[in-house]
Amino acid sequence: MNPSSKYTSLILDINKSIATVTLNRPTLRNSFNEALIAELTEIFEDLTNGNEVRVIILAASGVSFCAGADLTWMKSMASYSHEENLADARRLAQMLHRIYCCPIPVIARVQGDAYGGGIGLAAVCDIVVASDNAHFCLSEARLGLLPATISPYVIRALGEQASRRYFITSERFSAAEAHRLGFVHVLCQPDDLDQQVEKIFLAILQNGTQAVTKCKKLVQDFSSQVIDANLIEDTVKRIADIRGTDEAQVRMRLFLEKK
Repeated sequence: MNPSSKYTSLILDINKSIATVTLNRPTLRNSFNEALIAELTEIFEDLTNGNEVRVIILAASGVSFCAGADLTWMKSMASYSHEENLADARRLAQMLHRIYCCPIPVIARVQGDAYGGGIGLAAVCDIVVASDNAHFCLSEARLGLLPATISPYVIRALGEQASRRYFITSERFSAAEAHRLGFVHVLCQPDDLDQQVEKIFLAILQNGTQAVTKCKKLVQDFSSQVIDANLIEDTVKRIADIRGTDEAQVRMRLFLEKK
């Protein structure tokens, strides 16, 4: 059975010890909806529980890496109750945490723009390789929202000072700037993406499997505050709370109506 056949929003390819998970909603710029979030959660659980995979590459089809929330999904949020907002945000938070805690090294292959939750998706990966024509934007404040569920990971990856700026300005910044700030580890031309990703996973494969897993956990355990259930629940509550405010409702409606 083709392992990708059960997925509608993703493509899974396993070649020996390398698994490539590709976001496959190119016409919608690989934006999040309930199905994509559920499938990413499931696929990383399956890969974590397997034995043969030593490196995971998180890639995307089309011109964008991930544009954040799907517009249709956003429209449905407008009528959510507070409890529904909590449950919805919790699913996204759990998906991000699943990838972040995956014991297998995860390389983000960022071939195009990453907005909102797309930056969060790159931030939960261990290594980010990006094309020099990609751009990033934490656009939530423009909609009257918070990048709450992605914030623990983005702040760690982008840095506190840069996060302060881009959280509150929603400015678009280049892959070169993301590289300067340390968010992107390897910056390259589009045609060199696969070669650079390969160079990294070959380096990982030279190391001990258990050592790599324990090295990854060492960094997570020792870096400032542990991302635990209390912190995740706090992020869930913050985004659910702000979604119900008048400001967010008005700004999301204007955005969806393209005003």
